[in-house]
Amino acid sequence: MKLYEYSAKQIFKKEGIPIPEGYMVKSSEEAGKAAQKLGRAVAIKSQVLVGGRGKAGGIKFADNSEDAQQVAQKLLSSHIKGEKVARLLVEEKANIQKEFYVSVALDRTSKKPLIMASAEGGVEIEELAANSPEKIVKYHVNPLDEFLPYEGREIARKMGVGSALISAVGGIIWKLFQVFSHYDAQLAEINPLVVTDKGVIAADAKLELDDDSIYRHKELMDLEEYQSEEFAFVKLDGDIAVIGNGAGLTLSGMDMIKLSGGEPATFLDIGGGSSEEVIKKALNLVIDHPPVKVIFLNVLGGITRADDVARGVITALAEAERKVPLVIRLTGTNEEEGQLLLKEAGISFETSMEDAAKKAVEICNSL
Repeated sequence: MKLYEYSAKQIFKKEGIPIPEGYMVKSSEEAGKAAQKLGRAVAIKSQVLVGGRGKAGGIKFADNSEDAQQVAQKLLSSHIKGEKVARLLVEEKANIQKEFYVSVALDRTSKKPLIMASAEGGVEIEELAANSPEKIVKYHVNPLDEFLPYEGREIARKMGVGSALISAVGGIIWKLFQVFSHYDAQLAEINPLVVTDKGVIAADAKLELDDDSIYRHKELMDLEEYQSEEFAFVKLDGDIAVIGNGAGLTLSGMDMIKLSGGEPATFLDIGGGSSEEVIKKALNLVIDHPPVKVIFLNVLGGITRADDVARGVITALAEAERKVPLVIRLTGTNEEEGQLLLKEAGISFETSMEDAAKKAVEICNSL
């Protein structure tokens, strides 16, 4: 489960990592009030679960409450990389003197947590790793041993942090590892970790948690991120969105797309008992993902009823602002009713997964 920045920052604050003062808001009026409370220049940051939002125009600045309200209104009517902006973080604009990068991730190759740190923050770590790998400090932590504060300070020294800041930066590295460990995270990242006139603070926060561990952290179930997690959705590098009712069926659909010469743009598992509303939400999600040229909906009805699927498809396509070709394989429970609904709505369908996948690739190649 990916957390929004404002949620991740609250966890960081709880664990002793300094963050800027700020407020999460859902309207331009609330943004104006938040800026007025802070009483200084503010950063207004779109809360979306995609990377690169700064480059995509998702972070703006305002000098006063009136400007903040106008900026917020524009951001709340925008999309960042296909994701609609529904909430913002309004926080004090930091007087940045220096930026660092710090993260803890699970290294599956070594089967150990990996701390990565650099004296160059605020940039894509992949870009830095490709162009200047020597600027990244890598430190594997033995999961059988305790990660101690002095190890955090040693990492700070290797980063080239000045002696006056080694204790502060090293302490935050240690605390970030505690967050990673305590919350069963797959990734805990601060980019950038900034030096300001108020000290060293986490200007940004990224936290990705293991879905299978959420039951151990009851407080996380109250987060909006948890409540909105209705299906597994992964964005990929291709241009054909693949949706299926069940992880195995979705993966099979992706394999068929690959075998037919196409490239999946998404893995989206809507689950085994999907309703008309879930089908509609899933389609809207991939329609709003810009790289998607064609949608391949692969449904084998069991608990899921084909007529519910058909109704969801018809409603979603009728309401969608962006028109994307859909290829649907629809069989199983109530398949005759579902297929009839699609036929009456002028939507073609297939009963063979192989035929549907080939058709999706053919349509994509012709666009």
